[in-house]
Amino acid sequence: MPAGVCAQMQITFEDIAFSFSQEEWEYLDEEQKELYKEVMKENYQTLISLGSPPVTPDIIFHIERGEEPYIREEPGSEEREPGRSSCSDHQITQERKREKKQGEDPVEIKQVQRQSGNVCENISQGIERINTKNCKQESKEHEDPTGDSRDGDLTGRPFQINNSDTVTSEGHYGKRKGKTSQKEFTCIVYKRNFNFTCPKRNTRFSLFSELQMHKSNHKSEKPVTSTECNKSYTQLPTLKIHQQAHTAVKPFTCPECKKSFTQMSYLKIHQRIHTGDKPYTCTECNKSFTQHSHLKIHQRIHTGDKPFTCAECNQSYARISDLKIHQRIHTGDKPFACTECNKNFTQVSYLKIHQRIHTGDKPYTCTECNKSFTQVSNLKIHQRIHTGDKPFTCTECNKKFTQFSHLKIHQRIHTGDKPFTCTECNQSFARISDLKIHQRIHTGDKPFTCTECKKNFTVLSHLNVHQRIHTGHKPFTCAECNKSFTQLSHLKIHQRIHTGDKPFICAECNKSFTRLSYLKSHQMNHTGYKPFSCTECNKSFTRVSHLKSHQVIHTGYKPFSCTECNKSFTRVSHLKSHQVIHTGYKPFSCTECNKRFARLSNLKCHQRIHMRD
Repeated sequence: MPAGVCAQMQITFEDIAFSFSQEEWEYLDEEQKELYKEVMKENYQTLISLGSPPVTPDIIFHIERGEEPYIREEPGSEEREPGRSSCSDHQITQERKREKKQGEDPVEIKQVQRQSGNVCENISQGIERINTKNCKQESKEHEDPTGDSRDGDLTGRPFQINNSDTVTSEGHYGKRKGKTSQKEFTCIVYKRNFNFTCPKRNTRFSLFSELQMHKSNHKSEKPVTSTECNKSYTQLPTLKIHQQAHTAVKPFTCPECKKSFTQMSYLKIHQRIHTGDKPYTCTECNKSFTQHSHLKIHQRIHTGDKPFTCAECNQSYARISDLKIHQRIHTGDKPFACTECNKNFTQVSYLKIHQRIHTGDKPYTCTECNKSFTQVSNLKIHQRIHTGDKPFTCTECNKKFTQFSHLKIHQRIHTGDKPFTCTECNQSFARISDLKIHQRIHTGDKPFTCTECKKNFTVLSHLNVHQRIHTGHKPFTCAECNKSFTQLSHLKIHQRIHTGDKPFICAECNKSFTRLSYLKSHQMNHTGYKPFSCTECNKSFTRVSHLKSHQVIHTGYKPFSCTECNKSFTRVSHLKSHQVIHTGYKPFSCTECNKRFARLSNLKCHQRIHMRD
């Protein structure tokens, strides 16, 4: 055959590719799979650059779609024998015989002269690269019946990959004879034995059938167990990796942040944090991920797939880690304990947040008011105060809330649900916090003490209101008369004077009152009930304030003194009436003759004159 004929032969992707069956593919580790995909894509790009027709091979098609690039059997096609790849056991065996027959050492790099239209180039750079090509020409004219190469032939061998870092070439090349317009190309071929590994013994086999025979010897073997923690594994390499957790051996260190890892593959994945590389993209929402496994888990959001189901309550989860955390609810397992207070938690993240209570760390700060929080979720809820956002709306009364939990508690007003009951008096409450405060009545616990007068209170809010007596702070002001009050409730009661609202009505005489307490005191006039008795003279009163005013008669105590003349009085109302003498203020005016009086009682006596007339 003329020498120029070889130059016209077309190199296809199948000539330089190495394929796997599904079963063979599953025996590769993640690092081998990723490197295989990378080399196949480089080979394809090389063919495109040399002018090969742009027809996407099946392997490249599956890689670009994020699928596993093993050989899929098409309906009606001739089935491959299980355990065979495109580089079959028989082909590898023939290559081994050829090596022994030739008795030559592999050549590292050869210069191969050939026509520019017939280039077989396969370059894989770096010690971590994997070349899985079979670079050969399928021409009977270029081979002897024995399979030996003739002068001018280019017969490659299938290349194999293992985990060693030895890089050699297994190709035998010679000078190709052709026309004078020949160009010189370099075919650099790295050999890295690609073997099938027994997961139990870590033994490697070049032939898949040998691995299958070897596996039959392990059927009766027991799983390997860690001597440190008694954890069992089915594979010895997995046990060795696990034992590094006990020995703290992490030989692979990131040059950027000095973080160490037990496996090289973990380091490579970690380095994507520094490079920002996220090679795996979701076709639904274009979100990218650093690991293919993370992409697969994310895609369950779109598919709704939740393959992990709790055997106790049938609740399903997209991740097995979420299921394991959930199962702790049923088992009561709380493996993460606080070293400060011995409180236990189901998740380590909960423990870390809790520990901020002891350390005082509040890393999340509001940009509006500089208030800090231990959790970012608490900060987001707080920021709704500034934005006015209340996303949770009651369907009954359209009242809005900043938190969903507040909406649920509010809805109990409409449903009447009071799930928290006092064991002492059976009184029920809508909130557990209200129940706890109520229980202090039975226990007598008053944990909040005023620093000024040592008075104790059951609720912190009551203490805060009380302290306004000492500070004189009255934040609630009436818009009508500018009178101020320490409590909002007192302002609302006061405003009834201006509005004339008296919502509390006596059922006996229909007299109305602005306060419920006033109504109850009034009703004692009808019942004759006077619960407050003087211990000195046994006189009874309907109000405790009346009793206290009466007791001054026995004690002689007059706490209210005039600053002008030092005269003392038993009641503040008497003092105010007296001070009119000094100020000359007479607020009560007669409508008939405009005469003014310091006291209302004096005005009423005066008005009788006009009534007689």
